[in-house]
Amino acid sequence: MSKAIRIHSHGGPEVMRWEDVPTPEPGPGEAVVHHTAVGLNYIDVYFRTGLYKAPAMPATIGMEGAGVVRAVGPDVKNVAVGDRVAYATGPIGAYATDRAIPADRLVKLPAGIDDQTAAAMMLQGMTVQYLVRRTHRVQPGETVVVHAAAGGVGLIMCQWIKHLGAHVIGVVSTEEKARLAHENGAEHTVIGHATLAADVKRITGGAMVPVVYDSVGKDTFMPSLDCLAPLGLMVSFGNASGPVAPFDLGILSAKGSLFLTRPSLATYTAKADDLRAAAQDLFEVVQSGAVKIRVNQTFPLKDAAAAHQALEARQTTGSTVLVP
Repeated sequence: MSKAIRIHSHGGPEVMRWEDVPTPEPGPGEAVVHHTAVGLNYIDVYFRTGLYKAPAMPATIGMEGAGVVRAVGPDVKNVAVGDRVAYATGPIGAYATDRAIPADRLVKLPAGIDDQTAAAMMLQGMTVQYLVRRTHRVQPGETVVVHAAAGGVGLIMCQWIKHLGAHVIGVVSTEEKARLAHENGAEHTVIGHATLAADVKRITGGAMVPVVYDSVGKDTFMPSLDCLAPLGLMVSFGNASGPVAPFDLGILSAKGSLFLTRPSLATYTAKADDLRAAAQDLFEVVQSGAVKIRVNQTFPLKDAAAAHQALEARQTTGSTVLVP
């Protein structure tokens, strides 16, 4: 038998249960990964609460993990038993000691990246990769707004954007988080979003910004639009404060013919070649030292409920890893 965190209904952290489950065996095209580390991400909360729907109940949530290949099924050629691997895309099921997963979702880990770092960075790091290199290709000299700049995605994004020669206005909730964002490459920080557009106008000398990266959602959506220069891009890639409410598309025209996108890592890495390219780009910036991954919290996997409570209370910074 193996162990897994499973939910039998949607709700708060208390719905997660540490249960015995059959040890999986691989089907065609699958590999079984024995986890050494599991990543914690806000998308896990969305699946737990029911904002995102699990395919069936009971469900094991979790999108990201690292470990060793224990077995492979027929027609698997990209990984072998004993390989160190990591992943960060669906299907859900990472909150387990062992899981079967389509082998084309796995990437081999280079020797210079340990398992906890890998589990902490794959989903967040590849999210940053597609956001700053594909959704909007950040250019040297640009100034951009990054919400939740002291979170896991935010800290990676601040560092990566600085590495690209651009400038970050990091939006955070406390002075402590402002210091952390600044230490990780945010040239400017803003606490809260009540006067965000005015702050961005002051910092940019009235030019405003070409892109806003917003993972907060409902609470920051309209203030974010007001930060954009004409023809600017609003990248809404998360719902930490709740989903963005329906709005009149004419607002985009009135505020300067703005662009809006709601992207996801799953789409950007749906093709195996794109997945490998994103992972390779991430591995290179981490191994070069340009981006440092901060694992600031670890929890036993069986205590995933406590980890969710800390995440939702905004008590975490950087990345959090669950250890089976």
